[in-house]
Amino acid sequence: MPEKETLKNQVCEAIDGRRQRVIGVGESIMDAPELGFKEVRTAQKVQEVFEEAGLSYESDLALTGVKAVLRGKRPGPTVALMGELDALVVPDHPRADAETGAAHACGHNAQIAGLMGAALGLSSVNVAEHLAGNVVFFAVPAEEYVEIDYRTSLVKEGKTSFLCGKAELIECGKFDDVDMAVMIHSTSPERSPRSAGLPVSTNGFLAKSIKFVGRAAHAGVDPENGVNALSAAQLALSAIDAQRATFRDADCVRVHPIITKGGDLVNIVPQEVRMETYVRAKTPAAILDAASKVDRALRGAATALGCKVEIETVPGNLPLENNSGLAAVFRENACRLFGNDAYGEEPHAGGSTDAGDLSQIMPVLHPYMTGARGTHHTPGWHIADQDAGYVAPAKTLAMMAIDLLWDDAQVARKVVEENSPAMTKDAYLAQQKAVFRTEEFDGAS
Repeated sequence: MPEKETLKNQVCEAIDGRRQRVIGVGESIMDAPELGFKEVRTAQKVQEVFEEAGLSYESDLALTGVKAVLRGKRPGPTVALMGELDALVVPDHPRADAETGAAHACGHNAQIAGLMGAALGLSSVNVAEHLAGNVVFFAVPAEEYVEIDYRTSLVKEGKTSFLCGKAELIECGKFDDVDMAVMIHSTSPERSPRSAGLPVSTNGFLAKSIKFVGRAAHAGVDPENGVNALSAAQLALSAIDAQRATFRDADCVRVHPIITKGGDLVNIVPQEVRMETYVRAKTPAAILDAASKVDRALRGAATALGCKVEIETVPGNLPLENNSGLAAVFRENACRLFGNDAYGEEPHAGGSTDAGDLSQIMPVLHPYMTGARGTHHTPGWHIADQDAGYVAPAKTLAMMAIDLLWDDAQVARKVVEENSPAMTKDAYLAQQKAVFRTEEFDGAS
């Protein structure tokens, strides 16, 4: 039986031997971006790699997800290595899809490339013979929270239950056989000077689509007969802004509404105005508290102008809690590749990810590694260093899997034993489904 370090070296050498294949996966996905729950071509690329690696897989999970399993020789915990299939909407990106505006301006193409590299490396050197437990390679859909109307329509048509991929996969039971999950997000010097690291936690959020309905009238001839929905929306923005002083600093609340439709014609009193907002915070309780204050501001504005307001609320992501045991394994392997000074830990972050949902029910790690340039979600984002952006994550994921499941999976078993989930799967699903709500309030009554 080889030593653990020997096995890790062999896997890294195997990944190096497939370097061009791994990079090719990342670059081909970069040039063919697809939005969430529509990642058909990207999923096909994943299936091709799984077939190349000799791994059996399930496909069409939560519409487009793909899941393969490498089974260890002895029973033990199951570690899921994850990558996200979807792009986001950045139409000005130089490699955006001309029709949809989709672009990989957040590095999900690198996530999938790293995941595929890990699958190729671990399956090529007979690693399973030396592990207790299983390694799941999971390409998951729809992490980016875009096209809310489309995703809401999927829920209303019964095609999905949630608007994000990991929540939908939890609902479908596809994480029931998983004990812990790890993924690596790309970053750039613009975001972090470190080559690798992680925030201790991130915000969660819910989303609101808002429609103010007034009464149209000629703005020059008889404005007195109109009810101005735009004025109601503007007042709502001011009321929401006035609530900011009531948010606790410790809750890291972020509310950032926009007006998506301001009226129809300049000489008509606006009858219909639409808004969208996220309500973010550090804890589920803080999210719901801030959301109730936003609703109160919306109703108050409708009352002041005598119009109607429709508020549709849908769940987003729950806060992410990075597991400290998994973080220690990641740090060891990241430092192995980049040096001891390359790793750093950061405080709570204000962004959100649906890995947060998973972290509420099992140990999860969502760190970052370097390799990109530019700012996330902007036209300048790209993988500039292919070895750091594509190959290093593949090696890190593979080495983490070996560390966790080596020696009768002692490290993985300890992670499971020491983790105290915030909620059960059933409690999680009930809580998130309860967020779905549509309210119609008539301020004129």
